[in-house]
Amino acid sequence: MKKILIATILLSLACAYGQPTVTKADVDGWMESLSNWGRWGDDDQLGAVNLITPETRLAAAKLVTQGVSVSLARDVEKDKAVDNPRPFLHKMLNVGLNNPGQFVSDDYQVSYHGYAHTHMDSLCHMAFNGEMYNGFPQAEVVAEGAPKLAVTNFKQGIFARAVLMDIPRLKGVDWLEPGTPIYPADLDAWEQESGANVQSGDIVLIRTGRWAKRDAEGPWDVSAKSAGLHASSAQWLKERDAAILGSDAASDVSPSLVDGVNQPIHQLVIIAMGMPIFDNLDLEAVAAEAARQNRWEFLVTAAPMAVGGGTGSPFNPIATF
Repeated sequence: MKKILIATILLSLACAYGQPTVTKADVDGWMESLSNWGRWGDDDQLGAVNLITPETRLAAAKLVTQGVSVSLARDVEKDKAVDNPRPFLHKMLNVGLNNPGQFVSDDYQVSYHGYAHTHMDSLCHMAFNGEMYNGFPQAEVVAEGAPKLAVTNFKQGIFARAVLMDIPRLKGVDWLEPGTPIYPADLDAWEQESGANVQSGDIVLIRTGRWAKRDAEGPWDVSAKSAGLHASSAQWLKERDAAILGSDAASDVSPSLVDGVNQPIHQLVIIAMGMPIFDNLDLEAVAAEAARQNRWEFLVTAAPMAVGGGTGSPFNPIATF
């Protein structure tokens, strides 16, 4: 009860004094002040994932006490919809009575970037003024792929402590309405209520309730209007030294509320801080399990496909309590 009261007071103070206003000039300045360029060397391609160390992995392993695992992936969306203009294509091969042998097989095709499929953004996915994370030139990305910052840098897998920040639960709703910004004050309030504080090397998971709303009311154009982090929350993530950011949409609030910058969180997190992003996670089941256990920290394991030159990968991250 005390934690809930403190969280309510923090949110009330934030409303009373107004929420931060961010301009393009602010974002441009943060590209330098929040930068991790050179922090792990001029040739570094792991970015903030360097913060996931053998020590943090061992600590994350100790979080497994119940042996309960929950997928963070949305079931593949095969039907075309306003938020899924390029559905996952699944074609069965060698089936039925015409199958000449014993084996049944199939073919997958997926254009995974966007707002439908659960995937990981690697650090070559975005550039600013012709440069990607750590100053690698965008011009080096060619038809054959990205020679630097590709998803293969993470083929050893992700094994880290994750903190789920359930903002709808904080505000007493089933989901945040599309376009709702999440401010640093909201993140502070959730830490107070949940007792789970983000630490160096953590994966930060932001639940907006996007999939709960979609399942209840149907799809909508998430690219045009979705709940997510306000640009000012980038400073909060850097202060905590988070390693990876994930959400049930694309992390950014849309519209961004920053004139001239479409996705400031993507820009600051991927390019300046060198943090991979997990997009379109389905956080409904893990939120239910976390609430059941009243435990908002857990181990997350994830492994992208090892596609040379790839800008990311569809994948199935797993939370284990």
